[in-house]
Amino acid sequence: MTETAENDAFLLFTNVKKTYDHKTLVVENFNLNVSKGEFITLLGPSGSGKTTCLMMLAGFEDVTSGKILINGRDVTSIAPYARNIGMVFQQYALFPHMTISENLAYPLKVRKMPGDEIRAKVEQYLTLVELQAFGGRYPGQLSGGQRQRVALARALIFAPDIVLMDEPLGALDKKLREQMQFEIKRLHEQLGFTVIYVTHDQTEALTMSDRIAVFNDGVVQQCAPPHVLYERPANLFVADFIGESNKLPGVIESVGDEHVEVRLDDGGLVSALKANCTQIGQPTIVSVRPEKLNITDRIDGNGNLVIAYFVTRHYVGECIRYHFKTPDGNELVVKSLNDSSAPHLDFRQTVALTWRPDDSQALERP
Repeated sequence: MTETAENDAFLLFTNVKKTYDHKTLVVENFNLNVSKGEFITLLGPSGSGKTTCLMMLAGFEDVTSGKILINGRDVTSIAPYARNIGMVFQQYALFPHMTISENLAYPLKVRKMPGDEIRAKVEQYLTLVELQAFGGRYPGQLSGGQRQRVALARALIFAPDIVLMDEPLGALDKKLREQMQFEIKRLHEQLGFTVIYVTHDQTEALTMSDRIAVFNDGVVQQCAPPHVLYERPANLFVADFIGESNKLPGVIESVGDEHVEVRLDDGGLVSALKANCTQIGQPTIVSVRPEKLNITDRIDGNGNLVIAYFVTRHYVGECIRYHFKTPDGNELVVKSLNDSSAPHLDFRQTVALTWRPDDSQALERP
């Protein structure tokens, strides 16, 4: 990483590693350059290293090697309280014996802010999270969503350099979770604070983030804006973990400037965008999102297509999921809008599934 990039970064992880037993790396060579005001999500399955990175940034876990800089200051070895970081947890971490106003005032009292300024700040942030009438209540008298808004306000009220959020919406039901996603984004856009957000929920990450770092086994597989991760995954793990992906195995037969020709295992020839698999004769997986596949009865057409027979369909409200099998046993899913164009198919009816070359990628077969 260049000196210019290091100087321009508001938050910088440089070659950060973490091991507990001096043998296995829980986090391996983590590098991340975050601009001021960005919303960055660390996404991955349980045990992939994302929460460990968050805890190292907070100062609750030691860094084995590498360094962490905040606004040009090396914080790798300094105490958590000296890092000026706000945190929002899944379980709120509010003081049950304090009123909501007292909870919000606490971080300001610790910083020895004058009493009149504290009162003004508390009123400001109660209004900000739309809880003006709840300052005299205790946490146990609020709903889960209200308590999470208080926790968010308390993390923001002392103007931290960065706000860390560790699965903050995990304890909420689906509807409340979606409301809080909107609430967090509203506050982020209004106040412009920098966020490092940890979740294992792909939809949440896609909805909220400026960029997403996808973790697996302690290694970042790809870090990019949501649309890039979804449309152009760097490898098969990202394609599978972010949304759904149909996988068609084959071998690369020819290589062009942007596309490769792939001879599928069932004998068909299709074209796909080059990704991390670009050598003639290399085994590959052609990855296609379910909504990019089209169902047609013209099974003798040209272009990208596979022949498959219909197995079943699932009604999921705004869309219908069609399940197919190819003659060689490969399972494919097509997602279609639930409108008048949604096809009605008979069990084991044979169709062609077609797609544009630019809607698929040739990814390295594991």
